[in-house]
Amino acid sequence: MSTEILGVLFMFMLTLLLAIPFGKYIARVYNGDKTITDFMAPIERAIYRICGIDSHKEMNWKQHMAALLCINMIWFFGAMIILTTQGSLPLNPDGNPSMSYHLAFNTAISFLVNCNLQHYSGETGVTYFSQLTVMTFLHFVSAATGMAALVVVFRAFRDKTTTSLGNFFRYFLLSCTRILLPVAIVVATILAFRGVPASFAGKDQIISMEGDTVNVSRGPAAGMIAIKHLGTNGGGWFGVNSAHPLENPDYVTNITEMVAQVLIPVAMIFAFGYFIKRKKLSWTIFAVMTAGFLMLVIPTIYYEIHGNPEITKMGIDQSLGSMEGKEIRFGSAASAYWAIITTVISTGSVNSMHDSLTPMSGTMTLLAMMINAFYGGCGVGILNYFIFLVITVFIAGLMVGRTPEMFGRKVEAREVKIAIMIALLHPFIILVPTAMAAFGITSNPDLGWLNNPGFHGFSEMLYEYTSSAANNGSGFEGLGDNTVWWNISCGFVLIFGRYLPIIGPVAIAGILASKKYIPESSGTLKIDSITFSITTFAVILIIAALAFFPALVLGPLAEYFSH
Repeated sequence: MSTEILGVLFMFMLTLLLAIPFGKYIARVYNGDKTITDFMAPIERAIYRICGIDSHKEMNWKQHMAALLCINMIWFFGAMIILTTQGSLPLNPDGNPSMSYHLAFNTAISFLVNCNLQHYSGETGVTYFSQLTVMTFLHFVSAATGMAALVVVFRAFRDKTTTSLGNFFRYFLLSCTRILLPVAIVVATILAFRGVPASFAGKDQIISMEGDTVNVSRGPAAGMIAIKHLGTNGGGWFGVNSAHPLENPDYVTNITEMVAQVLIPVAMIFAFGYFIKRKKLSWTIFAVMTAGFLMLVIPTIYYEIHGNPEITKMGIDQSLGSMEGKEIRFGSAASAYWAIITTVISTGSVNSMHDSLTPMSGTMTLLAMMINAFYGGCGVGILNYFIFLVITVFIAGLMVGRTPEMFGRKVEAREVKIAIMIALLHPFIILVPTAMAAFGITSNPDLGWLNNPGFHGFSEMLYEYTSSAANNGSGFEGLGDNTVWWNISCGFVLIFGRYLPIIGPVAIAGILASKKYIPESSGTLKIDSITFSITTFAVILIIAALAFFPALVLGPLAEYFSH
């Protein structure tokens, strides 16, 4: 077991060692400095000409958001058309059928908003054509969308009084060509050489150890799996995601996929410091996020390596930990680490079944998504954290009797109201639909949603909406979610959970950027101090506790204390 713990520590330290220089590189890319990827410039200029885009045209925050929403709407309709007709389109060697309208609605939105909640069954629910033109394409552009939105905030706090915050399409394309694509090629190459399929061949027949003949799907999976993790997407090529032996064959691929999904979210924290020339601030943000992450991952690893006490009472050996729903090639510690990483980062991929986690571990994965501010997804992680930063500045300003200020601008009522609305939106779009679903299954048990009644069944419904609202995509898979209710209701939660938490922080940053710049002085509240960082951490935990503790008591905590 000590070897497994060392493996977890190695993965975390490797991620940090790569993220710091990568963050500096990202800052140089967005700042327009010379980088090793400048050879992509002619391709980028050609794309601008074809699309009729003036990449040098400055935009204010409203124009940025208009461009973001319009291009996302086009991608949504394109994805819907392909998914509802995929059975008649090429690159379908396995003969998979087209999706129903409500499943296509949910899937298109899910991949569009970087959630990748899969109500379809992996390799049997989509074709090679839709995997490439919808899933893989949206893996790139959804991640780049969040990153481009964050750069608007970078610009707002680097410059002094301004309404010119760069060009959305330039930031978006740079995210694809200079950051996502090069690293995705490296990751895909590693995966392909370790045995992940990378061809257009159809199903292959194998003979199992029991002597059964099994048809196993293949396809160009390596490239899609690389960008799904790098872009914190999570929608797997195969139904069981990275627990599948072809999607994640061994411990080397497990490390590769683990590092890939954490790399950009952590690197963007350091990129923020390099971009606005306040490296100490990026380290304090990283410290707060890491403290929260450790408070989630340590209990999860503890409970998973010690196994299920109810099974121990039956006299069954659990020296390897709680191995239900886990792969022996990874072990309980690495699986527990992945479970927290994927919910903290908002990736949503899995290398074990979260429905089989012990109750306290399930609580930690839910909390990771409910807080939704520790590391987070590509770009949007810092945007979510920024909301808590504004609230903390306001509270701290009241405590010391000064007008709240941040980055040399006064934080006034309008900005605080937006921040509070976004902070309250998250629990609202989780708890209200969960209550409606719980009422529906209670009044009509024949709906057939739940395979597990009682506390765990409630946890499954709570997890589904929490995952949707946090743009995560993982699930407690005991829930039968491919129904009209779950597809449509989760679809709308996905929309609100993605776009309003992007629009809110960008709006606040744009408003602050247009205000008169006030040079910092000895009386300015230091937002990069240890005291302020502790206060921010406390605000995050208090808001999450007040909003979600009652629901957790009804679900995983009740399950834990009932045994």
